[in-house]
Amino acid sequence: MNPMRILFTLMVVFAIGMSGCQKSDNVQQGARKDMTKEDVMTREATFAGGCFWCTEADFEKLPGVVKVISGYTGGDQENPSYEEVSSGGTGHVEAIQVYYDPSKITYERLLDFFWRHIDPTDKGGQFVDRGSQYRSAIFYHDEEQKRLAETSREALSKSGRFKKPVVTEILKFNKFYEAEGYHQDYYKEHPLKYSYYRHGSGRDSFLNKAWGKDLEGTKKHPLKYSYYRHGSGRDSFLNKVWGKDLEGTKIKEGIKTKEGIKTKDERIYQKPDDATLRKRLSPLQYQVTRKNGTEPSFQNEFWDNKREGIYVDIVSGEPLFSSLDKFDSGTGWPSFTKPLEPGNMVEKEDSSFFMKRIEARSRYGDSHLGHVFPDGPKTTGLRYCMNSAALRFIPKENLEKEGYGKYLNLFKKDEG
Repeated sequence: MNPMRILFTLMVVFAIGMSGCQKSDNVQQGARKDMTKEDVMTREATFAGGCFWCTEADFEKLPGVVKVISGYTGGDQENPSYEEVSSGGTGHVEAIQVYYDPSKITYERLLDFFWRHIDPTDKGGQFVDRGSQYRSAIFYHDEEQKRLAETSREALSKSGRFKKPVVTEILKFNKFYEAEGYHQDYYKEHPLKYSYYRHGSGRDSFLNKAWGKDLEGTKKHPLKYSYYRHGSGRDSFLNKVWGKDLEGTKIKEGIKTKEGIKTKDERIYQKPDDATLRKRLSPLQYQVTRKNGTEPSFQNEFWDNKREGIYVDIVSGEPLFSSLDKFDSGTGWPSFTKPLEPGNMVEKEDSSFFMKRIEARSRYGDSHLGHVFPDGPKTTGLRYCMNSAALRFIPKENLEKEGYGKYLNLFKKDEG
């Protein structure tokens, strides 16, 4: 499991194809527990596309899909638990079992929808979730499903949609183990938790970039929607009315974790204790990052900085912005159209000073950075108005030396 966050979405089409019903003993732990009479004629499809909260939510919205179960498959361990699978040692992947009505939707249509909701070029996981337990795969139940899956993968590879090779595996289905109850219908049962996780996973931003208008069913303006939702007062009202009884309000946003499964970035980017911060930070930096302060406009370090490089959190060092996305907003504060790493950004409603705004904080340092406004350039429509005091600038020539070498390619492309 690994880090990240900012805003996004999904979907789409192929046509034709069927598959045979599978024997019920292939589904463990009662995956058929709620099957009804209308489910008798359903067929099954099994997909792995990273976090099963997301793939379940996507497929359940597809007409012709009767039911989707989150679970584990692909490994040898019997009855694995979430903790065991997420540790990466079972050979299983997070997956979904899709029960669909073949008179309303074909297997080919499911395949096409699947491709448009994953990153088929990623061998090491999916989006924020890293490790073989989050890799993408299609598990075929019979030879017809295998043929259709291979045909669709080949078509995607030849389409030129992705520059990298398509690496999604096509494997024979064996057994499917239903995940624990709290994972089922997670997007319905814990809408706020799910929304925060999905928002920061990077899934929807990737899908929007890869598919654009061809991503069927995608909300076209996820960032603007997020801004509207935060500013509408809906969630603040619900939190006020329901408090701790409102599931999801206390989650550590953007990180799917079972009380403490830490990502790699959580271990790398950490917030020092308060005593250390008081020694390390200047009075202004401490006031801004820890006390939600605001520095003077036009009298701060980076408002007019035009050098190439990245901006990281002054507290934790987590990457936040790139100079490539910086623009002159005329406000006197450094402004950006988007974060460099969406998953490192947490957005919260801020009702201070009798205004409704969206506050931006760093995920791991929990630093107050500034605010997000819906009046930015057309590329995103957003303006991330930040405090220089919350940032540390690393010029491109120092990226490798300071441990941020992976971002060098951003500037090489720009040069080339």
